[in-house]
Amino acid sequence: AMTSTKSVAVDARELRDAFEFVSAGDAFECSAWICLDTGKVYLRSPEVGLGDEDLPADIDSSDRYLAVPTQHDLDLSRPLALAFAAEELLPDDYETVAGLFRRRGAYSRFKDLLQARGLLAKWYEFENRSTAEALLAWCAEHGIQPVEGSPES
Repeated sequence: AMTSTKSVAVDARELRDAFEFVSAGDAFECSAWICLDTGKVYLRSPEVGLGDEDLPADIDSSDRYLAVPTQHDLDLSRPLALAFAAEELLPDDYETVAGLFRRRGAYSRFKDLLQARGLLAKWYEFENRSTAEALLAWCAEHGIQPVEGSPES
């Protein structure tokens, strides 16, 4: 039930960078927005001194700015790990992984297990592909058109 809103072109690399920025910076309250009028990506982080002076004054209040989701927002941590485990690991390992994700620090223990099974590279590939797909789906849902290479202004 999408109404025909005009879609906005966004530099795909900038979008990926912003996504990684907010996903990595969860603890630091990093945020990123896309301007729905221009497709410009804005970043804010208390850490690297990306100050509010560079940001539009109405960025927190206007619906013309869309917050870039984190990996967590797109539900990519646990469900993804379990999907991969179901596909690649033996049932015993799957149970182990399911158990891991009931506790903190699951992610690094999950990677240790994959390392031991020689599946780490395959996991990163799977994670990157799934992340890219989820991000594209999110874009489509919000009328954002990721463009590779810098779009001509």
